[in-house]
Amino acid sequence: MAPKNRIIIDTDPGVDDVLALLLALSASPEDLEVVMISVTYGNVPLQSCLRNVVALFHVLEKELKWRESAGKGIGFGSLRAFKPIVAVGAEHPLEDELLMADHFHGADGLHGVHEAHPHLSPADTWRSLFTDSASGTTESAEPPSYSSLFSPSKTVAHKEMLRILKEEPEDTITIVAIGPLTNVALAAAEDPETFLRVKEVVVMGGAVEIEGNITPCAEFNCYADAVAAARVYALTSPTPSSTMPPVLHGKSTLPPYPAKLPRQLKLTLFPLDITTPHELRRNFFVEKIEPLKKSGSPLAQWTETFMIGTFNKIDSILGDGSEVGLSLHDPLCIWYMLSQDDPAWKPVSKPEDIRVETSGQWTRGMHVVDKRAWAKPGEADTKLDTKLETHPEDALDALTLDDVPGDTLGWLSVRKGNRIRRIIASPGEDVFAGVLVNTIFE
Repeated sequence: MAPKNRIIIDTDPGVDDVLALLLALSASPEDLEVVMISVTYGNVPLQSCLRNVVALFHVLEKELKWRESAGKGIGFGSLRAFKPIVAVGAEHPLEDELLMADHFHGADGLHGVHEAHPHLSPADTWRSLFTDSASGTTESAEPPSYSSLFSPSKTVAHKEMLRILKEEPEDTITIVAIGPLTNVALAAAEDPETFLRVKEVVVMGGAVEIEGNITPCAEFNCYADAVAAARVYALTSPTPSSTMPPVLHGKSTLPPYPAKLPRQLKLTLFPLDITTPHELRRNFFVEKIEPLKKSGSPLAQWTETFMIGTFNKIDSILGDGSEVGLSLHDPLCIWYMLSQDDPAWKPVSKPEDIRVETSGQWTRGMHVVDKRAWAKPGEADTKLDTKLETHPEDALDALTLDDVPGDTLGWLSVRKGNRIRRIIASPGEDVFAGVLVNTIFE
């Protein structure tokens, strides 16, 4: 039986990214298939992110063998049923300066786990899995055994993404983007028609009604490449040109979208507003992980190192002596993919016009929403004349049909602006940590 959901995870591992990957790979094969892991820069440089993905599979190979020898339930059904592609993507943002979050995640992205446990880190020969052998270097005799758990690709990630979307039936692949949106934006720019075959794009990013986590108003992923985020969000609009980022200094790294596109993108957003309250508390984690670590679990030993490092970092930031917790930003998107039929997942009543600031000195990456609650004349016109025929692909029609004097940015237009499906409630802030830990470790 085919899985309910088939996903591409675009990620920049990082601590909570690794937890998200573990949750996805430990899912039931009836519920989820990870078709591809698309690696991008973000929390740390690209090669460090890639190393963390490869190390994860290295540890999982050891963990599966340990569980089998110990007579325990093996778990990781999705990983054992399917073999995800791993592809390497962008090294830097489209136009912004490169930004890292190693101040939080540690220099290697996982709080020194590779130095702490060299036996759980892959030898540097893993790099040859993703490069052509025509460089004059000596090829390794055999690929590492853990590479049997995934398919390394030598094709750049956004092209691999497009290949999958082209070859698979329309509306069968969801992209779960939990890092900067550069890879996703590159795919959308190169072939918008193929990209729009995607079922849904689930994005962890932004801060809508609360403060940011990298600046007072911006969340890290969207701040790291605000132009990419703006371009991807624009595909949700009836008129993408109305929310595309401005071209600065007379040039853009990517072309505009065609005037006529086959359909609008369905984009489901998980901003800090919904992700931050879903926490994994230190005491709960330690209580669960210590028995497994003592019994010899390689995965418990590996994860404990970077999780304790993370808890210590959060404690140093807060400094108030309270029990610390890690907000499960990225894993929440995977929980949604596993349980989205649950009516407790609640989006906003209708898609919101959320736009990304790309050029503000202090506001880059900010998610801007019109809170004025002013009337949109175009909505009334449409209700009065249900036979009104419009052609959004016609630039003149799209931009003048419901123009409001003084509304130069189109906030009051029904033809302009984005259409973002923002999630505002989940099946439970207090239950998710248990779901995450029990799914991965039991």
